[in-house]
Amino acid sequence: QVQLVESGGGLVQPGGSLRLSCAASGRTVSSIAMGWFRQAPGKEREFVTFISSNGGSTIYADSVKGRFTISRDNAKNTVYLQMSSLKPEDTAVYYCNADQNYLKIRWGRADYWGQGTQVTVAS
Repeated sequence: QVQLVESGGGLVQPGGSLRLSCAASGRTVSSIAMGWFRQAPGKEREFVTFISSNGGSTIYADSVKGRFTISRDNAKNTVYLQMSSLKPEDTAVYYCNADQNYLKIRWGRADYWGQGTQVTVAS
């Protein structure tokens, strides 16, 4: 079992930055892939980004490419999402997820999910 806890959300002005963290516990996550999804009000949950177990591979949704960066520190069992040039349309609850199979992360079928952290981009 893996427990995931997100933090770092909040209110930020358009053009601003935030860094989300996802701390894992229950087992080491150095051997599993991790990612981020988000869900805006009235919309379906959507893929944001994924990172491989060793951090060597990443994938981003087109909507965040060039603005968001995912990274991980396996020594701390933590994954980060650095968000820059934030837009109002980035407003959503952001969820961390993890799975042995990166395809399950990409398609929203990961075995482990956090409870989410709210990000609001508004002036």
